[in-house]
Amino acid sequence: MTEEPKQTGTPHTVPGVLVRHPPQADPVPVVFDSPHSGAQYPDDFGYAVEFEQLRSTEDMYVDELFGAAPAHGATLLCALFPRSYIDVNRHPLDLDASLLAEPWPEELQPGDKTHNGKGLIRLQAQGEPIYDRKLEVAEVERRLAGFYTPYHAELAGAIERCKREFGVAWHVNCHSWTPPFSGRDGKPLRHVDFFLGNRDHTTCGADFIHFVQEFLQGFGYVARVNRLFKGMELVRRHGRPEADQHSLQIEINRNIYMDKFHYGKSEGFAALQEHLTGLIETICEYTRAAS
Repeated sequence: MTEEPKQTGTPHTVPGVLVRHPPQADPVPVVFDSPHSGAQYPDDFGYAVEFEQLRSTEDMYVDELFGAAPAHGATLLCALFPRSYIDVNRHPLDLDASLLAEPWPEELQPGDKTHNGKGLIRLQAQGEPIYDRKLEVAEVERRLAGFYTPYHAELAGAIERCKREFGVAWHVNCHSWTPPFSGRDGKPLRHVDFFLGNRDHTTCGADFIHFVQEFLQGFGYVARVNRLFKGMELVRRHGRPEADQHSLQIEINRNIYMDKFHYGKSEGFAALQEHLTGLIETICEYTRAAS
């Protein structure tokens, strides 16, 4: 039995898998996580698409945007591997059988994300197939055991530490997305800066999600609640408000802070990071008052 890493001022790293940054100030019962910003590509990935196309699937810089969380007493957990390798924000059975060289040992549960090629194992990057081969069951199982399960265990452990110390925990699940140029009808999409999701108020209280919405709108951002991105596996699994365990998903429009074609930071990055640092501080204050 391995000993649980102690929560100290030193980051806990599982090489190539994750890094957990513990609080650097008086702790609060808040865990931020960035599951899709990882950019350390495993040697056994075996992708066939161009690397720059594959990188388009990363939530680039989201870990940096929320990097101030430990300085305000929160925990920050970041994946180091890319979501295109295996996506921790999907159910472990949300998998396309046609990707496999042999039957999965139990019944799969492909959902809408898998049908769109964005399930547990992603099928495409910028419209091109990621693989020119079938994946062996053992290969996917290694990804689950070596990356997916440790990430979920680390997040669950961080949330449980908050529960033990404070009797309550807040989890903020951090993402970004690239808006399409237009809607399905060909008309321009209405501009939205943030989508906030709690799976229709089932993974955190409505008061908390609207508190975050109002804070962001105070900076002039357009923030929508439970529209388009409502939350996936991470908030579904870890959000149990009836047990004083609250999970909120935040999706940031990449056009605010980066060049989505060349992947560099834009002039808006510093301002957004400052605003999100303010959000982090405000969330931490909110949880101090509520715990």
